[in-house]
Parts: sequence; structure tokens; C-alpha cells
Amino acid sequence: MTSKKKKGFHVDESELLCKNGCGYYGNPGWQGFCSKCYREVYQKAKDAQLESDSLRKQRLAALQGPAVTANGETTLKFNKFEEKRKQHQAPKAKTVKTLFKKGSASPNKEVPHPWTGKRQPSIESEKAASDFIEFLNTLRKPAAQDITKQCKALIDRLQDQYELSVEEQSDIVQDFYQNMGERLQTHSAFKGASAEQYETMMEHMEKYMITRLYKILFCPPTCDDEQKDLAIQNRIRRLHWISAEMLDADIDSTKPSVIDYIEKAQTDIIEMNSGRSPIDKLLCIVRCSKNIFQVLNISRGQPASADDFLPVLIYIVLKANPPQLHSNIQYITRFANPNKLNQGEVGYYFTNLCCAVTFIENLDAQSLSMSQEEYDSYMSGEVIPAGTKFGEPICEGLRLMYANLATLDELRIRQDRLRENALSLQQEIKDFRDSVVKTVQDVLTTKPFIIQQPRMPANLDEENAAESSLLPPPLKPEVVAK
Repeated sequence: MTSKKKKGFHVDESELLCKNGCGYYGNPGWQGFCSKCYREVYQKAKDAQLESDSLRKQRLAALQGPAVTANGETTLKFNKFEEKRKQHQAPKAKTVKTLFKKGSASPNKEVPHPWTGKRQPSIESEKAASDFIEFLNTLRKPAAQDITKQCKALIDRLQDQYELSVEEQSDIVQDFYQNMGERLQTHSAFKGASAEQYETMMEHMEKYMITRLYKILFCPPTCDDEQKDLAIQNRIRRLHWISAEMLDADIDSTKPSVIDYIEKAQTDIIEMNSGRSPIDKLLCIVRCSKNIFQVLNISRGQPASADDFLPVLIYIVLKANPPQLHSNIQYITRFANPNKLNQGEVGYYFTNLCCAVTFIENLDAQSLSMSQEEYDSYMSGEVIPAGTKFGEPICEGLRLMYANLATLDELRIRQDRLRENALSLQQEIKDFRDSVVKTVQDVLTTKPFIIQQPRMPANLDEENAAESSLLPPPLKPEVVAK
């Protein structure tokens, strides 16, 4: 089973890489850069903006002058965070046990949030804390204490500073990953650890911290993630008519195993929303992608290539319509360890998902190689999707309903054609009858029909006798002597 790929669906791996040429995967959320290059570009722009804002404030202060009270005394406004800064600088000797014990200093205690209110620790937070403790128990005491101290400092900082924007929160988390990665390589507490152990430490820290901060970091009200979620969800709903064939997705829906893997892939991409940490969400994307390759391998009867992957991924996203898709992608982009997103299997699958979402947002008639009229008729719902009669991988009830609708539509077309043929035949019979009647009338008018009596002989016996006299006499038998 083969198909010709449309130009719009062909994506080379070079097109997924950072446009700065560093060799890592880029991301539409980072304007085509990898996380490292984007932060460098973003930091330059941010520094320039801060310098501009500082100069603007200085000029404004020079024009307005110092604030003066009723007594004529000049007052200065001090930063409220000065006291907190001193408190953070004070030495605090804490062990792993004191970090997780119940009480005001315990990271398991959820700090009341301005837009969430006071709440008890969630089941996910308690599970993440329990798993983190088990991991720390496998480390040496100095390493466990240092990791505990660094994680608690980051959690306290983000929980206390409610006024931070989501971009500032992302910068803080990304700085933590970078600094902690360097710390694992240089600090004496982690001396002798392997590269795999460093990666495992970073994964456990990420999962614990971001799970604890999930309510603060995921889709905060200070950004427009929720509005974009609704926009892309409505967009996918309007594109429900798109079939695998329209996308040139190499899927053989007649095979039950293919339908089974498609449904598993849809479940995996939907379950991405239930994950609390970026790594959990990324693992859902990886499972979905591997199920897609199973679909391709079974449909083609041979191993699939990367060019065949993206059309099927687009199809899966359209059919699954994952909840809060934009928020989940932004959450991963902002708070995942950049080493996971910039390279390797996870980075490749995530970059393809971002490309699929971008394609869906910009999809038009030209993308599907169809006319604008046909595209508009599908979008308006005037035409039943052609792909529904080829065994859409959906639930059995909807599949049967679509099959029945397709059958009824086909029967309606055949009935209309039969009615037209019957009316045409009826008209032809009427025309033929009129033609015959007219022809007969014309003949009768021009050449009238006269009935004549047959000519009979006067005496048949005489005629027979005359004919007999003309015949020769009959032969007589003779006897010959020997």
C-alpha cells in the first residue's frame, strides 16, 4: 500500500533543527530556535528592554522630583523583598527528613495561592514527594541534602512571588536546570556519578518540583493559554471531516490491528493532559508516536520512514482533539528540561507534534490539494465527509452511524438516477407513440387504402381437364424374354 506524498507534508529532519544551526531541535514556541539559542536571543532583547525601562524611569523621576510628605520630608519607597532576601541568605541547615516532615516548613504543605485559595496537598503532589524521598534515599547523604536544599529554594521562590509573569517563571526554572546541571558536574557531593546518574537526578528533580508547582505554572490566568486552547479546539472540531486519505496518511483501516493501534495513539495523546510534570506529558507523546509507527508498519507491511509519520500524527490529533492542547505544549516548552527537548527521541517526537499543531492552525484548501469550493462545502457541513465510508477508527456506534449515512446517501443518489431514467423512458415511449400515430395518419391521407375482391376462376373443373389433356399418357409395364 503506497501513496504519493504531498509537498506540504514532507518534513526533512533539517527543517526540525534550530535555525541558528547549532544542531539541536527547534520549536515554533521558540520562533524556530532551540531553547539555548532562544534564551540567548530573548535575553539580549530582555536586557535591552530593561535598560530602556530603567532610563525611562530615571527621566520620569527627574521630571517629577522626590515625593514630599505634609511635613516637607522626602520619603523613599523601599522594596518589600529586602527582608526576604536577608532571610534567604541566613544559613539554614536542613536534612532530607526535616524537609519532608509535616509542619510549616514541609514542601508537602500547599501554600495558599491568590487565585486558587487554601487547599490540601493533591494526590499527585503526595505521590511525587513519596517517590522523590525514595530516590533521595538511594543517594549519598551529601548529595541528597544538596538536592533537597536546591529544590526547596526554587519551590519557595515561585510560591512566594505571585507577581511573576509566566515568562519570568519559565526563566527561573530554566536557570535552575542550567545551574543545577553545572553543579552536578562540579560539586564535590556528586563526584564520581555517571552521565546516566546525572540525567536520572535531573529527571527526579524536575518531576518533583514541577508537580508541586503544577497549580501555579500550568495555564495561569496571567496569560492567554486558555483562550488559545478554546480556539484550537474549535478549529479541530470544524476539521472533523478530514480523512486519512485527504492527508495522504498511509493507513489501512480495514485491518482490526490498525484500528486498535490508532485508538491507543488517540488515548495516549489525550492522556497527556492528565500528566502533572513535563516528563510525564512527554512520555505520553512518545507512546502515541510509537503506536503511530505500529500503524504504519502494519499498514505498509514494512518499516515506515519519518516522512510517513507526520501525516498520521496530524490525523491522530484531529481525531482525538486533545484537551488543553496549546496549554500542554506551552507547559512543556516553558518548564521541561531543555536537554530533553533539544535532542534525542523525545525531542524529535515533541517537535513533530508542534509542527502538526502549526499545520492544523494554518490548514486550508491548498494544504489538502482541493478546490476552495470543495473545502468550503466541507467546512460548512453541506457535504458528508467522504472518508467516513472507509472505516474511520472511532467507536463502533459512530462508525456504524457514518456507514449507514454513507449507504443512505448512495441509495438516494441511485434512487434519483433511477427516477430520472424512468421519466426519460416514459417520455421516449410517449414520443414514439405520437410518432407512429402521425406517420400512419400521413400515409392514410396521401395514399388511401382500397380493399379489392380476389379474382376467382369461373369453372375449376374445366381448367383442370384442359391441363390434364396436355399431359403424356401413362407408362405400361412390359415383359422382356430371356
